[in-house]
Amino acid sequence: MRFQGHNILAIAAAAIAIYFIEFLIYGLGIPPEQFREMAGFTSEQMASGMYKMPFGVVMPILTAIGLSLVIKWRGSKGAAAGVITALIIAILFGFGSRMYGYVYGPHTETYLAIDLARYLVTYALGGAIIGAWK
Repeated sequence: MRFQGHNILAIAAAAIAIYFIEFLIYGLGIPPEQFREMAGFTSEQMASGMYKMPFGVVMPILTAIGLSLVIKWRGSKGAAAGVITALIIAILFGFGSRMYGYVYGPHTETYLAIDLARYLVTYALGGAIIGAWK
């Protein structure tokens, strides 16, 4: 199933994979109190933002759509080419934009390192799925 040359099933699979890895890291891997400290939030800030959690599905979907666009524009064919393209995007755009929370906000170096690892893994996985799925 395609839309303007993009494989909708590949985009959906990539978004689900990205969401799942993020859930493993932030939902199961890091205890809430440790996450709160690394991100520089107070308990009140964490509690007040809980109602936003259902919107968390939006970011992986947008990421997968963006990866599909860039992989297509770049002419990347196959999983390895998809991974390379996705890693470039993860570092230059994903990680670059997340540094604002560290440079101008309360995020710690540990949080920044975990976020970089998350970007590398999730974008690479999404890029592999989209690049390989014809």
